[in-house]
Amino acid sequence: MFFGENYLLSLMMLAPVIGSAIILFIRHKDAEIENRNVRSVALFTTLITFFMGLDLWAGFDNSTAEFQFVEKFQWFGDISYYLGVDGISVLFVLLTAFLMPIVILASWESIGKRVKEYMIAFLVLEALMIGVFTALDIFLFYVFFEGGLIPMYLLIGVWGGVNRIYASFKFFLYTLLGSVLMLVAVLYMYFQSGTTDIPALMMYDFDVDVQSWLWLAFFASFAVKMPMWPVHTWLPDAHVQAPTGGSVILAGVLLKMGGYGFLRFSLPMLPEASVEFSWLIFTLSIIAIIYTSLVALVQEDIKKLIAYSSVAHMGFVTIGIFLFNTNGIEGAIFTMLSHGVVSGALFLCVGVIYDRLHTREISRYGGLAVNMKIYAVTFVLFSLASVGLPGTSGFVGEFLVLNGSFAYSSWITFLAATGVILGAAYMLYLVRRLIFGELDKDDVRAMPDLSLREKLIFAPLVAVVLWMGIYPNSFLDPMHVSVQALLETHFPVETTHAATIDTSSAVVGR
Repeated sequence: MFFGENYLLSLMMLAPVIGSAIILFIRHKDAEIENRNVRSVALFTTLITFFMGLDLWAGFDNSTAEFQFVEKFQWFGDISYYLGVDGISVLFVLLTAFLMPIVILASWESIGKRVKEYMIAFLVLEALMIGVFTALDIFLFYVFFEGGLIPMYLLIGVWGGVNRIYASFKFFLYTLLGSVLMLVAVLYMYFQSGTTDIPALMMYDFDVDVQSWLWLAFFASFAVKMPMWPVHTWLPDAHVQAPTGGSVILAGVLLKMGGYGFLRFSLPMLPEASVEFSWLIFTLSIIAIIYTSLVALVQEDIKKLIAYSSVAHMGFVTIGIFLFNTNGIEGAIFTMLSHGVVSGALFLCVGVIYDRLHTREISRYGGLAVNMKIYAVTFVLFSLASVGLPGTSGFVGEFLVLNGSFAYSSWITFLAATGVILGAAYMLYLVRRLIFGELDKDDVRAMPDLSLREKLIFAPLVAVVLWMGIYPNSFLDPMHVSVQALLETHFPVETTHAATIDTSSAVVGR
């Protein structure tokens, strides 16, 4: 390993903080030169962090479910600085590090005011997001989990659209209020077990009667974060008002914290309650898939359409997590990773045409395949990945979730599968109106195709979407042993049920 093993996770969090400090002291009498230097430092910092993420992935041992790259230092009392990754969290760390340089490049020209503060906010946010996925102390996790609200609140409130204040307050209040109950649950678990270590809490046997209340407290936070229906209403407003980079990180990483929370806390720490409330998850997820897909179908704002589609895709994730079988959980994790890349790419596509025409209204476009050929191909590819076309990343995760759900309930599978059909309807309808048709508007005809910078932004996203679709084992193998260990330890009855269908995953290369 190039960066070493002992303190790699701390270095990944420290690098953005150091980058922020350097940016803070950049001064030049020429504002353009100062902004260029700020952007360069931010890009270099995120690239260094990404290379450390690749080093983490390369050094990760797929054959064990134990936490790796562990760092532990006692702080005060029972609270410790405790970091580590397993097969469930390592890929989310890599996803975060992968998207950040792309976001910085995407903001290179579109952000012209308070560039220094903008880049600092993103770098601080990156450190906090990596902290969420690596924290193995429950109080440390809570600090990182809640800390991410502040830079995202600022990104929406300062650099957002016309209604940015309303959207930023709505985002902040929804997510903060949901997390208050989680804090109460965290405090109870600490006083009951006498430890803040997440691995120890995962093995602690909480009383069955208490588990239900603890589960609902965690659910209040994670459901808002994903978000699940009906607490999803903050998401379309936040996406529409957020700058392009903010939308990419919001959809690409922040939404995944809810699903990660279910996997790290609800399932292993509260298994009986997770089984007891699975019906609630399935009901809300099915409603989300069908209802928000229908809402997406009638949207006239491109960003709102993609935002509602995110809620529908997260419905597949929550179904997969609470199936308690291998295909369901691995499909849910894969869907989160795929959605992080695909939804981020779609918001970047919206940003490209918004920077040229300064509108997100679908009816203002049409015929982009004529004068923006490279853009058209790129947009169509990401749209098809969102739909779940075989050979793209979107297919693998949804296939595994539906496969796992069929062994659980054919009705759940049938209702969830309607989301695939509706997803094809609203995305292909968007493609037809945006990319094809007559090019009859002069300002649209004058729009240039992708610049070199924009091609550099989309090239890695295209490569990852195809890589995940053609060779999914690269991403399934690291998580497999950890998922199996989770099921065998906490859901032994359900895993025997899941074992009968696990061989079917050979269809997607397993």
